[in-house]
Amino acid sequence: MTDSTRTTTAERRDARAAAAAPGADGAFTHRQILTIIVGLMVAMFLAALDQTVVATAIRTIADDLQGYDLQAWATTAFLITSTISTPLYGKLSDIYGRRPFYLFAIGVFVVGSVLCGLADSMYQLAAFRAIQGIGAGGLMSLALAIIGDIVPPRERSRYQGYFMAVFGTSSVLGPVIGGFFAGQTSLLGVDGWRWIFYVNVPLGILAFAAVFRVLHLPHHRQDHRIDWPGALALVTFIVPLLIVAEQGRLWGWTSARALVCYGIGAVGLVLFLLAERAYGHEALLPLRLFRNRSFTIATAGSVVVGAGMFGGLLLLPQYLQIVHGSSATVAGLQMIPLVLGIMIGAMSSGVTISKTGRYKVFPLAGTVLMTAALVSMSFVVGAETSIWTLVPFMVLLGTGLGFNFQPAVLAVQNAVAPGEMGVATSSVTFFRQMGATIGTAAFLSVLFSRLPVEIEGALTASTDPRVQQALQSGQLQGGGDLSDTSFIQDLPSFLALPFKTGFSNAIDLVFLIAACAAALGFLVFLFLPQLALSDKSGIQAAREAAARTAGAADPDDAGEQVAQAAGAAAPTSTAPPTGRPGNAHVGGVHRRPTGRHGAVEGAPTGLASIPGDHLDGGAARPRG
Repeated sequence: MTDSTRTTTAERRDARAAAAAPGADGAFTHRQILTIIVGLMVAMFLAALDQTVVATAIRTIADDLQGYDLQAWATTAFLITSTISTPLYGKLSDIYGRRPFYLFAIGVFVVGSVLCGLADSMYQLAAFRAIQGIGAGGLMSLALAIIGDIVPPRERSRYQGYFMAVFGTSSVLGPVIGGFFAGQTSLLGVDGWRWIFYVNVPLGILAFAAVFRVLHLPHHRQDHRIDWPGALALVTFIVPLLIVAEQGRLWGWTSARALVCYGIGAVGLVLFLLAERAYGHEALLPLRLFRNRSFTIATAGSVVVGAGMFGGLLLLPQYLQIVHGSSATVAGLQMIPLVLGIMIGAMSSGVTISKTGRYKVFPLAGTVLMTAALVSMSFVVGAETSIWTLVPFMVLLGTGLGFNFQPAVLAVQNAVAPGEMGVATSSVTFFRQMGATIGTAAFLSVLFSRLPVEIEGALTASTDPRVQQALQSGQLQGGGDLSDTSFIQDLPSFLALPFKTGFSNAIDLVFLIAACAAALGFLVFLFLPQLALSDKSGIQAAREAAARTAGAADPDDAGEQVAQAAGAAAPTSTAPPTGRPGNAHVGGVHRRPTGRHGAVEGAPTGLASIPGDHLDGGAARPRG
């Protein structure tokens, strides 16, 4: 290769890296933001699609691997590792930067997908789903943190519509793709269900390449201890609780195994709190964040709304499949009105927040809409209710969900210091996942405990003589095994009606409980502070904090330096003032203002602000 060719190649690399760099003030252009978001969207689509696809095909997979009674562990393993890794990604990315951990998350997810496709038993599948979950834990939370780094809070909601489009598309495509592959006996010589995992590989490679190419964020490494004791204590606290949440319905909530899980979880919680207190601001989840009202209210609201949210997302497909006899694929398509509602709510709230700067109203309005939709469905849903009757309530529920997705994250990101953006964002995601897990376990427990009672009552109350004859002859068992409900679709319509009526009555109760959770969310979000949204991104805010600290670095002004450093780290939405009021000269030295666009002497800007290992090849080296 000649010198001119090497020079040309290096110049092209420099040009690509320069195009990805922020301006001297730390701001990214709209085009740069969209380029980064495209890479993030591919990775988020990968994670969102996987969950809906696997949920659709899990019964087929379990039957093929002769492990129907073990299928819950495949879900539990993924849930455990993805939930626990979420706060770890947030904290570590604050210390070492977002890019390496996001690439790591994508890579682990792809490797886990390949291994899942090769599984020969349910035990292997559960183990490989756990590996997949380690990657999935970073795909969503780090994407939200990266958006916080590059987009000011005031403008951030403009871009949330893109993410809601990804979520909505995956919600519709997931059951369709899962149903298609699960229905194929063999495809290109491979079991059809294995393609559910293999399809992640090209998508993952595309996501990895896109993020590797476009994501070059300036980052100043913070020298911190890593809170390994806190991480181990969190595992001890969360794992047994997630296990009992998934298995408690089968074990019994007060069984010996459940009580052991409760005990281990309680010990883990105590150890976690002690570890976080000992590590202070270096903790995995700094306890002082809970003194920030926005953080505390947003995380508490996320737990409650997460539980209520899954009341609708989980139970509606169950109702459509059992009562209406829809296949998983058809049920996914019938959920389109709810997905459209989510996109309408998310995009309209995003535009309004960008224009007005007011975000508190949307969680309140969202929880009201969710409550109204769930209460209405508890009265409307029945054994013979038309799907078209449910459409307006699905749209209403979806709109309420759309109103709730972004504002809680936005409120937290706006209220914490730039150096805590990752841990704060991942904490909201973590608590929302915990709420969803708890809600799912509670709702399924209520549903399956009420089903035998409601079905027995519907059979007894039936006035059809054919039903009574079937009961008397032993042809029909009211209190039989309901772990497999597919037999209902094989019954004559007059015999199936009491079962569908019993299921509808049981699901009505669960909808009411979910509505209560959403209503509780309204009460929680009433206390959410409405702070002024900053017009600076996380990177800009971090630079200005560094500029203020550097500007105050004067031996005669040590008190001001300490005050400025404390102000920069404080969880507030507005920057502390710099300098002394009325003092342009201190000690005979004129201080140059360091405002929003004031450059700091000696501080790297533009392309120079990007760490060398983030640039392509020769872009990090001077050309000679």
